[in-house]
Amino acid sequence: KYTQMKTISFLLAFILYLFIPKVLFANDNLLDLNKLLEECIDKTQSYNEIREKRIRELMFTKQGLKPFSNEEYNVNGKLFNEYKSYQSDSAIHYLNQNIRIAQFQKDKSKEYACKTDLAYLFGSIAMYKEAIDLLESINPTLITEIQTINYHYAYLKVYGEIAYYTQDKSASVEYWKIYNNHLFSVKKLLSVDDDLFHELMEDSLRNTKNFDKALKINDLLLAKTKQGTHEYAKTTFRRALIYIYNGDKINQQYYLTLSAISDIQSTVNDQASIMLLASLLFEQGNIDLAYKYIRFSWEATQFYNAKLRSLQNSTILSIVDKTYQSKIESQNTKLLLYLLLISSLVILLLVSLLIIYRQKQKISYAKIELQNANVELVKLNNNLKILNDNLFIANNSLNESSHIKEVYIGRFIELSSIYINKIDDFRKKINNSIKAGKIKEIDLMSQSQDIMDEEFAELYTYFDNAFLQLFPNFVEQVNELLNIESRFDIKKGDLLIPELRIIALMRLGINEGNKISHFLRYSLTTVYNFRTKTKNRTYLNKDEFDKKIMEIK
Repeated sequence: KYTQMKTISFLLAFILYLFIPKVLFANDNLLDLNKLLEECIDKTQSYNEIREKRIRELMFTKQGLKPFSNEEYNVNGKLFNEYKSYQSDSAIHYLNQNIRIAQFQKDKSKEYACKTDLAYLFGSIAMYKEAIDLLESINPTLITEIQTINYHYAYLKVYGEIAYYTQDKSASVEYWKIYNNHLFSVKKLLSVDDDLFHELMEDSLRNTKNFDKALKINDLLLAKTKQGTHEYAKTTFRRALIYIYNGDKINQQYYLTLSAISDIQSTVNDQASIMLLASLLFEQGNIDLAYKYIRFSWEATQFYNAKLRSLQNSTILSIVDKTYQSKIESQNTKLLLYLLLISSLVILLLVSLLIIYRQKQKISYAKIELQNANVELVKLNNNLKILNDNLFIANNSLNESSHIKEVYIGRFIELSSIYINKIDDFRKKINNSIKAGKIKEIDLMSQSQDIMDEEFAELYTYFDNAFLQLFPNFVEQVNELLNIESRFDIKKGDLLIPELRIIALMRLGINEGNKISHFLRYSLTTVYNFRTKTKNRTYLNKDEFDKKIMEIK
């Protein structure tokens, strides 16, 4: 009856799987999966906390148990299951405890079961001698059929690993012979409906390059697993191996990604999928993603403490890291070249402005009024240059993002262009007036303060817009530093009021009163009064307030 039920459930799972729509393995799917994998990497801590909580609950349960009791043996078994794919040292510790309990109880069945599990774990972390010593200490005539299956399966794990990784090819042949002997033994004990039987068949078909049949068996096993589980991770990893063997790059990347996602979601730290995925991405030239994945795999492996996996990771990591560092150096070189280019353009612009100024000065010698007007405009341009230079220096000292540089350079070029055009228009207008003999009109223009007021108003508007573009939450962050009843009521889209404009200059590193006074055209007393009133509205002391202002982002 048990065999019939397994057969029926297997067939039902196969039929259901046939009706599940297949995923289209296109680049869009890989992009979506890569995004999901990165999200899972970011959530690793939350996944680990779930497992750690289960472990703490088991440890709490164990505290009140009688030493060397069946209850302690069972809790140790549960702790082993929690740790075996999470942290090898702790898994080994609890299996050794159970071996001592079984020996104390003189229960060979329990002792051999634990030794078999421990040997399999040793094989997974490249402790091959210890694994073989444990297996050879087991008397196979004294164990149950299920334990015999596990016994041979542990031998498969150990000798499969040794045969694959040994550098001695002649010895590898002997190891594969031992592997095949135990494979034959375990297959005799397994039902054709058993999942392990199908896994072993899949491995054999893959190794003999019968990929179509291997994929069909994997289809059946995949339909019976749930995404986010360790079983799903192992099944998709084996499927990826099939595609690695037949050279299908897209499908191997797809299933390695699926396997890596489930590894992380099920808090498996003995990860092979993401390591192979990083290697594949590296071959494809995706250095950044390969570097991120191999670093994550390295950290997980270090926590798990698997020597073989650490060695594999370190080999790939060293190659990827070297390439990644070369890429960073190349990017830094390009960035330096761009910076030099921008600096050259700025110098060229300054030289051009100087030439233009001298030409304007020569033309303006005819009339003292025109000379004064040009001098005022030149001063305005110099003030603007000083302001942008100060902003540029402040941004460099605070290590702000390149976005600030781009905005202020753009604003500087735009304002320079506007004022150059205005100077030229003013020159033309004066020249035309001179030619027309309108001396009185020129005199009135040179005595008018309206031009300067308008230009400064426009300058403040440009300053406010540029500053609020760089610090869109500036007013809200300043208000957080003030007492509730003393906060500024500035609506979104409005320009800065004088008090906030002074704080904005402080944020940009302009603290000297005379500089603020010169820029805002206020007296030093007015600037001092504004700053004093503002600091009286805060609950912080002066130094703390200034420090918080500089931390505004």
